[in-house]
Amino acid sequence: MGVLNSILNKFSRSRIFALSLINVLFLTACSSPKPESSITKESPLGVSSSSGDALRLLYWQAPTILNPHLSQGDKDLDASRVTYEPLASYDKQGKLILFLAAEIPSLENGGLAKDGKSVTWKLKQGVKWSDGQPFTAADVVFTYKFLSNPAVAATSTGYYEAVKNVEAVDDNTVKITFKAANPSWSLPFVGQTGLILPRHIFEKYNGSNVREAPANLAPVSTGPYRVVEFKPGDVVIYEANPFFREANQLFFKRVELKGGGDATSAARAVLQTGDADFAWNPQVEAPILKQLEAAGKGKVDAVFGGYAERIFLNQTDPNKATKDGERSSPQFPHSFFTDEKVRQAFNYAIDRDTINQQLYGSTGRSTSNTLVGPDIYNSPNTKYEFNLKKAANLLDEAGWKDSNGNGIRDKNGVEMSLVFQTAVNPLRQKAQEIIKQALTSIGVKVELKTIDPSIYFSSDPANPDTVAHFYADVQMFTNGNENPDPGAYMKEWTCDEIPQKKNNWSRRNYSRYCNPEYDKLWKQSTTELNPEKRRQLFIQMNDLLIKDAIVIPLVARARVSGSSNRLAGVDITPWDSDTWNIKDWRRK
Repeated sequence: MGVLNSILNKFSRSRIFALSLINVLFLTACSSPKPESSITKESPLGVSSSSGDALRLLYWQAPTILNPHLSQGDKDLDASRVTYEPLASYDKQGKLILFLAAEIPSLENGGLAKDGKSVTWKLKQGVKWSDGQPFTAADVVFTYKFLSNPAVAATSTGYYEAVKNVEAVDDNTVKITFKAANPSWSLPFVGQTGLILPRHIFEKYNGSNVREAPANLAPVSTGPYRVVEFKPGDVVIYEANPFFREANQLFFKRVELKGGGDATSAARAVLQTGDADFAWNPQVEAPILKQLEAAGKGKVDAVFGGYAERIFLNQTDPNKATKDGERSSPQFPHSFFTDEKVRQAFNYAIDRDTINQQLYGSTGRSTSNTLVGPDIYNSPNTKYEFNLKKAANLLDEAGWKDSNGNGIRDKNGVEMSLVFQTAVNPLRQKAQEIIKQALTSIGVKVELKTIDPSIYFSSDPANPDTVAHFYADVQMFTNGNENPDPGAYMKEWTCDEIPQKKNNWSRRNYSRYCNPEYDKLWKQSTTELNPEKRRQLFIQMNDLLIKDAIVIPLVARARVSGSSNRLAGVDITPWDSDTWNIKDWRRK
């Protein structure tokens, strides 16, 4: 623990408290838009507001696109979710809640086919898009055609792999036919990956020209609020949607989502000063978050689901490029992470308990699993151990030794030197330092790299610094299943899901892992209708990933938010965006 304590001591008490006092003046960069419904009084956040009409949201990761099917991160999905809707979604109890659907399909009402090969959804009637056009089953059919088009390279495609066809039975009925009996019938068009797009807006952009679609920045939607102004990387302004089916029940006339800055300032503005109503994902050290909450202006909400902070080990070489310039290509295996002993050595060198206790506190749980929720899928077969001696011995056994006395292990003329990247975030920077110090002590040279979250979690195929490009050796961030059914999430580790230039880096197998044994288990899970047998298949998949040490889980993270004591109706679920029920938010 001496090594680890020396790291933590770098962050002195005075520096920690200084972080908590960072001013929110960075927020004043945004000038107030002036739509008809705008309020001219300036709030402390630099956007127009009034005491009763405006809901103020702070997202320290700024949204850059408002098309949920082109998004790689929660920042864009949450901003899109304010205005777009799915057929249904799951609450924190795992119960399906209706949005655009009129009823939950079941065997009793005939919505679920007895053979498991199809599901039929009845849609709410009279629903309109925010431009006044009618919403029909044709929009659901189009959304499937859009996201399943390879030229679009949608990031949500994995949730629809089992679908054979989507058809409009009539204007208010949609039938989804699967390729085989499918236990995951509630994955398509449910939750934040199931948001429905308007056919009349996107039908001209259903191809490689998709990024030219004006609606990527100015959505037309069915949700409670519609976009008035969007400055990518800065602010989204919404107004109450007059065509929303429950428009007369909306409390707020205006929603202001301010992006950028840092997590500490966002948390402070909600919990301590009361300048804002809601702070998304306040990744702040547990002691500081507790201190801010003690001011009495707001509260911290935490709900555990499928998310875990984890380390990804690149199976490809980020320093070699193909003829057309693609790095981290499966054509070039990594110089040392293709060796399981090396990967297991890194696994032993990570002190999960210190990272969790010092940084996450009650909002995290140290874990050795990559599938952490719901609890029934949490494997009892794995364990973790922090042991630098075992780590060093494994590297010795793999032939990585310091042959020239410079303090860095080497083998066949290659030094064990790596780039470790993550998003700019106080928790992640401290975790990086803890991990670097431990790795350095066993002869690994570590260069730390931090990337602005709006860039790191961007879905821009031209951006080389995204999580999908992974032009580094090691990276760290949070992901996990976004649905109580983990089928689509576990598919992310299959060979076909490797992000590459040919799929616009839209897939999510970030480590470039490819194991036929894993693919076989996943394929079995797609048609296994027995719940217990299917559960065991998912546990086997998790155990294989941990055995192979392709991913190193650190902390099972709660979905955390901060909300003002003046705000009522916030009901965070781990299975959808934080803004999923924003129509119910109101002032106390």
